[in-house]
Amino acid sequence: MSTATGGRDDGPAGIDALLEQVREGLERVGPHEAFAAAANGALLVDTRYAALRDRDGLIPGALVVERNELEWRLDPLGSHRVPEATSHDLHVIVVCNEGYASSLAADSLQRLGLRRATDLVGGFQAWRAAGLPVRAPGA
Repeated sequence: MSTATGGRDDGPAGIDALLEQVREGLERVGPHEAFAAAANGALLVDTRYAALRDRDGLIPGALVVERNELEWRLDPLGSHRVPEATSHDLHVIVVCNEGYASSLAADSLQRLGLRRATDLVGGFQAWRAAGLPVRAPGA
């Protein structure tokens, strides 16, 4: 029998099982879909840590929010929200480096009521590999 976290009753599910379960609740998007969604008002949120942004660059127009601040910055009811966090209907696409941590982050945002939160399959690396715009580090 399965528990609420997707594991068996006799032990923890493990990160791979959790990630699989979380992704079932997301309408994940690929790089070109994310690019088009951003052009139509979706908020791209880059949660990569500074060293990765400094090494690889940024997605132009993406909002940078460190992962440990994500929920506080995007909760429309929160006192520490960013100006872009205007509504629970906000279409948010979370971007991490390779598309793993972003799935867990998008799930957390959905639990806050941001029902349209999702993530970018393959993360920033997939965006860059698809030839989409990247602003060079320090530019």
